[in-house]
Amino acid sequence: MTLSDGMPIAGKVRQPTEEQATEPAGKRAVARVTGGRHLFAAFGYSLGGAGRLLRETAFRHEIVAGVVIFSVFSAVGAGLRDYVMMLILLLGLAAAEALNTAIEEIIDRISPEWSSTGMHAKNLGSFAVFCLLAANGLLAAFVIVSRLLSS
Repeated sequence: MTLSDGMPIAGKVRQPTEEQATEPAGKRAVARVTGGRHLFAAFGYSLGGAGRLLRETAFRHEIVAGVVIFSVFSAVGAGLRDYVMMLILLLGLAAAEALNTAIEEIIDRISPEWSSTGMHAKNLGSFAVFCLLAANGLLAAFVIVSRLLSS
């Protein structure tokens, strides 16, 4: 059963019991890792996320664009500050792309049918990526044009 957007949920909402909260039906609970092992586990999760993101065509295009931008920066004699600012924006773009991909996967999993809420969530994630693409493009253009005009 699916609910349309804005449809109230009838009935009483119950809090899960402690057993239900820690172990979903039919699934084993994952052992919690603490201390120094947690850092290694978190790094492994991050690598898994990077691997998943590399399967996204848009992200691979963004990597190619970053390589091209850094190559052009080198050709026009950009300074260290320019490279650092560009790297920070590219990392922000990667983070936005990862969050957008996560949003899309969650929406597709919990609401495979069309819904306006799902579409809004996907559109907002896409807009966040677009904003960072624009910021990257503006910075790259500013650095390149200012270096070309100063030489």
